[in-house]
Amino acid sequence: MDVNRPDVLSEVEAMVERYERALVTNDIEDLDSLFLNSPTTIRYGAGENLYGYDEIASFRAVRPAGDLMRTRSHSIVTTFGSDFAVAATLFTRDSAPGKLGRQSQTWVRTPDGWRVAAAHVSVINMPAD
Repeated sequence: MDVNRPDVLSEVEAMVERYERALVTNDIEDLDSLFLNSPTTIRYGAGENLYGYDEIASFRAVRPAGDLMRTRSHSIVTTFGSDFAVAATLFTRDSAPGKLGRQSQTWVRTPDGWRVAAAHVSVINMPAD
Protein backbone atom coordinates (compact mmCIF):
# COMPACT_ATOMS: atom_id res chain seq x y z
CA MET A 1 0.00 0.00 0.00
CA ASP A 2 1.23 3.45 -0.89
CA VAL A 3 1.41 5.80 2.09
CA ASN A 4 1.32 9.53 1.31
CA ARG A 5 1.43 9.21 -2.44
CA PRO A 6 2.10 12.85 -3.39
CA ASP A 7 -0.90 13.28 -5.70
CA VAL A 8 -3.36 11.81 -3.20
CA LEU A 9 -1.80 13.69 -0.28
CA SER A 10 -2.18 16.96 -2.19
CA GLU A 11 -5.86 16.23 -2.89
CA VAL A 12 -6.67 15.49 0.74
CA GLU A 13 -4.67 18.44 2.07
CA ALA A 14 -6.73 20.68 -0.22
CA MET A 15 -9.94 19.17 1.16
CA VAL A 16 -8.78 19.69 4.74
CA GLU A 17 -8.10 23.36 3.95
CA ARG A 18 -11.53 23.66 2.30
CA TYR A 19 -13.10 22.18 5.43
CA GLU A 20 -11.24 24.65 7.64
CA ARG A 21 -12.41 27.63 5.55
CA ALA A 22 -15.99 26.39 5.67
CA LEU A 23 -15.75 25.80 9.42
CA VAL A 24 -14.43 29.22 10.44
CA THR A 25 -16.79 31.07 8.07
CA ASN A 26 -19.76 28.89 9.08
CA ASP A 27 -20.41 27.90 5.48
CA ILE A 28 -23.02 25.30 6.42
CA GLU A 29 -23.73 24.27 2.83
CA ASP A 30 -20.08 23.47 2.18
CA LEU A 31 -19.62 21.79 5.58
CA ASP A 32 -22.61 19.55 4.88
CA SER A 33 -21.27 18.71 1.42
CA LEU A 34 -17.94 17.58 2.89
CA PHE A 35 -19.47 14.86 5.06
CA LEU A 36 -20.35 11.47 3.64
CA ASN A 37 -24.12 11.42 3.20
CA SER A 38 -24.63 8.10 4.97
CA PRO A 39 -26.26 6.77 8.12
CA THR A 40 -22.84 5.32 9.03
CA THR A 41 -21.13 8.72 9.20
CA ILE A 42 -20.13 9.70 12.75
CA ARG A 43 -19.12 12.98 14.37
CA TYR A 44 -18.14 13.03 18.02
CA GLY A 45 -18.03 16.68 19.02
CA ALA A 46 -16.86 18.50 22.10
CA GLY A 47 -20.34 18.20 23.57
CA GLU A 48 -22.34 15.92 21.30
CA ASN A 49 -22.35 12.47 19.71
CA LEU A 50 -23.84 12.54 16.23
CA TYR A 51 -24.73 9.40 14.30
CA GLY A 52 -25.51 9.65 10.61
CA TYR A 53 -25.39 12.46 8.10
CA ASP A 54 -28.84 13.77 9.08
CA GLU A 55 -27.88 14.30 12.75
CA ILE A 56 -24.64 16.02 11.71
CA ALA A 57 -26.47 18.34 9.29
CA SER A 58 -29.11 19.14 11.93
CA PHE A 59 -26.38 20.04 14.42
CA ARG A 60 -24.66 22.32 11.90
CA ALA A 61 -27.93 24.13 11.15
CA VAL A 62 -28.30 25.33 14.76
CA ARG A 63 -24.68 25.54 15.92
CA PRO A 64 -23.74 29.04 17.18
CA ALA A 65 -21.89 30.92 14.46
CA GLY A 66 -19.76 33.13 16.71
CA ASP A 67 -16.18 32.63 17.82
CA LEU A 68 -15.22 30.11 15.15
CA MET A 69 -11.74 31.42 14.36
CA ARG A 70 -8.93 29.23 15.62
CA THR A 71 -5.22 28.66 15.29
CA ARG A 72 -4.14 25.20 14.18
CA SER A 73 -0.87 23.43 14.93
CA HIS A 74 0.67 20.00 14.49
CA SER A 75 -1.58 19.28 11.51
CA ILE A 76 -0.90 15.91 9.93
CA VAL A 77 -2.53 14.25 6.93
CA THR A 78 -1.71 10.64 6.11
CA THR A 79 -3.09 8.88 3.06
CA PHE A 80 -3.30 5.13 2.58
CA GLY A 81 -3.59 4.01 -1.02
CA SER A 82 -5.68 6.28 -3.22
CA ASP A 83 -9.02 6.24 -1.40
CA PHE A 84 -8.46 6.58 2.37
CA ALA A 85 -6.89 9.24 4.59
CA VAL A 86 -6.67 10.44 8.17
CA ALA A 87 -6.25 14.10 9.13
CA ALA A 88 -5.47 15.38 12.62
CA THR A 89 -4.76 18.78 14.08
CA LEU A 90 -4.53 20.63 17.35
CA PHE A 91 -6.18 24.02 17.71
CA THR A 92 -6.57 26.91 20.13
CA ARG A 93 -9.06 29.73 20.36
CA ASP A 94 -8.43 33.14 21.92
CA SER A 95 -11.78 32.82 23.69
CA ALA A 96 -10.67 29.61 25.45
CA PRO A 97 -7.34 30.35 27.15
CA GLY A 98 -5.70 27.31 28.69
CA LYS A 99 -7.64 24.91 26.45
CA LEU A 100 -6.33 22.74 23.63
CA GLY A 101 -8.64 21.40 20.96
CA ARG A 102 -7.99 18.14 19.12
CA GLN A 103 -9.62 17.20 15.83
CA SER A 104 -9.35 14.06 13.74
CA GLN A 105 -11.11 13.12 10.55
CA THR A 106 -11.31 10.00 8.43
CA TRP A 107 -11.62 10.87 4.75
CA VAL A 108 -12.75 8.47 2.01
CA ARG A 109 -12.82 8.92 -1.73
CA THR A 110 -16.34 8.50 -3.11
CA PRO A 111 -17.74 8.88 -6.64
CA ASP A 112 -18.55 12.48 -5.58
CA GLY A 113 -15.03 13.18 -4.29
CA TRP A 114 -13.40 13.12 -0.86
CA ARG A 115 -15.79 13.05 2.12
CA VAL A 116 -15.46 12.87 5.91
CA ALA A 117 -16.77 9.50 7.10
CA ALA A 118 -15.86 9.97 10.77
CA ALA A 119 -14.79 12.97 12.83
CA HIS A 120 -13.84 13.62 16.43
CA VAL A 121 -13.38 16.90 18.26
CA SER A 122 -12.39 17.21 21.89
CA VAL A 123 -10.99 19.90 24.16
CA ILE A 124 -8.59 19.35 27.04
CA ASN A 125 -6.68 21.56 29.44
CA MET A 126 -3.47 22.84 27.92
CA PRO A 127 -0.69 20.42 28.89
CA ALA A 128 2.21 21.85 30.89
CA ASP A 129 5.41 22.25 28.86
